[in-house]
Amino acid sequence: MTFNSYIFILLFLPLALLGYFGINRTGKYKYGLLWLIGVSCWFYGAFSIKFLLLFAASICINQFGVCRINEMIHGIRRKLTFWVLLVFNIGLLLYYKYCDFFIENINQIFQTEYGLLNLALPVGISFYTFRQLSYVIDCYKETSKPHAFLDYAAYALFFPMLIQGPIAGHEEVISQFQEEIRKKVSYENLSKGMYAFSRGLAKKALIADILSPIVALVFQNADAYNTTSVLLAMVCYTFQIYFDFSGYCDMAYGIGLMFNIELPINFNSPYKAVSISDFWDRWHMSLTKFFTKYVYIPLGGNRKGTVRTCVNVIIVFLVSGFWHGANWTFILWGAFHGVFKVLERFIGKWLEKIPKVIRIGVTFVLVTLAWSLFRIPTVANEKELLKQAGLMDFGALSTDIVEYFNELTEIRLLGRLGLQGVIDAYPAVLLLLFIFFLFIAVWFCKNTKEKTEEFQFDSTKKYGGKMAVTIVLLTWSIISLSEISEFIYFNF
Repeated sequence: MTFNSYIFILLFLPLALLGYFGINRTGKYKYGLLWLIGVSCWFYGAFSIKFLLLFAASICINQFGVCRINEMIHGIRRKLTFWVLLVFNIGLLLYYKYCDFFIENINQIFQTEYGLLNLALPVGISFYTFRQLSYVIDCYKETSKPHAFLDYAAYALFFPMLIQGPIAGHEEVISQFQEEIRKKVSYENLSKGMYAFSRGLAKKALIADILSPIVALVFQNADAYNTTSVLLAMVCYTFQIYFDFSGYCDMAYGIGLMFNIELPINFNSPYKAVSISDFWDRWHMSLTKFFTKYVYIPLGGNRKGTVRTCVNVIIVFLVSGFWHGANWTFILWGAFHGVFKVLERFIGKWLEKIPKVIRIGVTFVLVTLAWSLFRIPTVANEKELLKQAGLMDFGALSTDIVEYFNELTEIRLLGRLGLQGVIDAYPAVLLLLFIFFLFIAVWFCKNTKEKTEEFQFDSTKKYGGKMAVTIVLLTWSIISLSEISEFIYFNF
């Protein structure tokens, strides 16, 4: 079950909301929390009952271990318990996500023939592992106290952030669960949440999913396409992952608001960034915050000199790349960002003298180059892709790309409305116009968080306009859900 599925939109979400607020209306708030835990288990269990049991066991083990740590006086047993929990959480992630990667590389280096385990990856394990690690570390460092089991279970399982984040801190979410005022329906938050959800669903269904086949065509067989088509596909993937992940974040944020829970902002117009450093202050912000707090600062941060700071930055980005996937392409992607972030430490003052529009454009190009590593299956494929991009074999866009786009329902409808002559004369014009408007959207338009904050529940004019947008986007997106497509970050 995913956010962009009929069962979620038309059955699961309404039922989860009605049950939660219906139970809370009786004043039995613990039962309301149990209901939220139950529907979250349903949501996760729809992917795999086996992995739901694994996740439940993980929650119980972490909660028990943290409570034991809290009871102990500083000493070897307390430290040992802490390290057991660290090894347990990181070990689960390494086992399920990276075993085959290690085996493949051992076989290649030592010419061995160890068999691959071919383990199925538990959905969302990278995200819920980090959330639980933050809980364990904070309690060990005594910057937080153990929470009641129901509160912690609700936090760990809360379905809007369960599969792809944000990696919200336990304190900021659990404290909201405990506020009595948030137990009651807020029609303002419900309206805002529906508005944010509809925008996110539209980003996924009406933009990211449209771009996906173009990217797949070229990235799977780059040497069959000219430079124009390869560069277009690279830009398309840059937009695909933006609207895919941004769409998910909007939906998660919107669902949280419906439950009166404000999840941390995870996505703040990253393609408006003027540098790689600025990009990482805007993209997957909760992950950046996690790595800064639990990896970069413990390594010494910027407190031990320039060389050590640069090494720490590179380590963090290598870990970030490896976290995203068990493939050398992800590690190279992380290294690419790390190197440019280090370079910016030395030339930052000089860069500030360059006009902002140029810095935004250069950052976009660098990010686009890096995203190709994120999408491509192997380093060899990446070399082929970049080779084709650098051939300067400019020409007309490939026919199969143009024909695919012009067969979309929306494009055929425009043809019937009188634009067929233009489409026949200039087959690629609507595709290029579509890409042009995406540039306008990411560079000049306000993001969903900003638009939601403008929402005026007491203003009939503005409220009516936002609700009209919500209805149109929801209807259009639901009609467009001909098949359920996974979110890109679903695989991490």
